[in-house]
Amino acid sequence: SKQWPHPAETLLNAHISYTVKFLGECAVDQPKGIDVVRDAIRKMKFSKHLKRAEGQKPPKVDLVISADAVSILDPKTKLILYQYPLHLISYCADDKCDKQMFTFIAKEVSGQRHFCYVFDSDKCAEEITLTIGQAFDLAYKRFTETSALNDDIRKQFFVLQRK
Repeated sequence: SKQWPHPAETLLNAHISYTVKFLGECAVDQPKGIDVVRDAIRKMKFSKHLKRAEGQKPPKVDLVISADAVSILDPKTKLILYQYPLHLISYCADDKCDKQMFTFIAKEVSGQRHFCYVFDSDKCAEEITLTIGQAFDLAYKRFTETSALNDDIRKQFFVLQRK
């Protein structure tokens, strides 16, 4: 069994939150791949340098992870800026070269386009990637258990109907 960073109950019944700098998002051609992510990171870092030259800093956001969704919230107002159910997230990765960078790719809720979201996580990028991996693992286990339970209920119902 894999060693996950958090108790399963926390992700199933509540959430884990990380305060990170949001560098931005950009449309991507592919739903996954390290090259896709690296290209997005490069674009967002370039954009960050341009904004810094204009005196703007990347905003801090709360990255909130549960077994249901990944959300990006305004840390002061707690307003949801972006929210993706896990089934719309196709890829997440931390940059092995730049340990602070974390990304995920998600499909837009209505439409076919994919967007890569880029964050500067101040040295916890790997933990965030593991946390999302753990959320996926728990969501999948919950789905298979629910499906198995539904199959049992259907079989019982079928048996009862035949009596």
